[in-house]
Amino acid sequence: MLAAMITVHHLETSRSQRVLWLLEELGVPYELKIYKRNPVTRLAPPELKKIHPLGKSPVITDGDLVVAESAAILEYLVERYGAQAQGEAAHLTTQPGTPEHMQLRFWMHFAEGSLMNWLVMKLVFMTIPTQPMPFFVRPIAREICKKVQRQLIDPNLQTSTAFMEDHLGKHPWFAGDRITLADFQMSFAVSALMSRADDAKRCPNLQAYLKRMEARPAYQRALAKGGPVVMG
Repeated sequence: MLAAMITVHHLETSRSQRVLWLLEELGVPYELKIYKRNPVTRLAPPELKKIHPLGKSPVITDGDLVVAESAAILEYLVERYGAQAQGEAAHLTTQPGTPEHMQLRFWMHFAEGSLMNWLVMKLVFMTIPTQPMPFFVRPIAREICKKVQRQLIDPNLQTSTAFMEDHLGKHPWFAGDRITLADFQMSFAVSALMSRADDAKRCPNLQAYLKRMEARPAYQRALAKGGPVVMG
């Protein structure tokens, strides 16, 4: 067993939950440092800028090395520590040139490059009408936010949801028949989608996928240590 060198700088209800899940699956010891969001703005605290100039989570330190960005962290952890893992966790990557590898690569990029953009916009436009503002402005803000969601955000989320639902009807995991890095990268996006998009809640394949993911002992350990994945 390698010495505990890794520190996960974990912001509550954030993308760093998937980093905890991966570390638990790999069986790699780590230290968890939890940061609370500003209760008003929901932004990360300034202390995170002491770790990385962007001041965002996820970010890990491994000795003197600082690694930021979800996909980069997941890939680094598997490259650095995957050889010591047991069982399924020892095979989280795929063979280059195979269909599974192309699927893994696609979903690793889709999570943040496509799906999360719309989910963040959904959260923002759901939240705007609840913010302090003159009473006569609130009805206008509410209607504008509803219109943006109805005409722009929701149609794009519906397209992504249908695409994922169809894919998961053919494969139990995003890259194929076994769990891979793609599932860790997609985990936060799937949880956020199920929380914010009504259409997704009616999709049996997405529901089954979420249950498979949440039933894993390593996922449950990560949840117990890091707290809820998304805001309620």
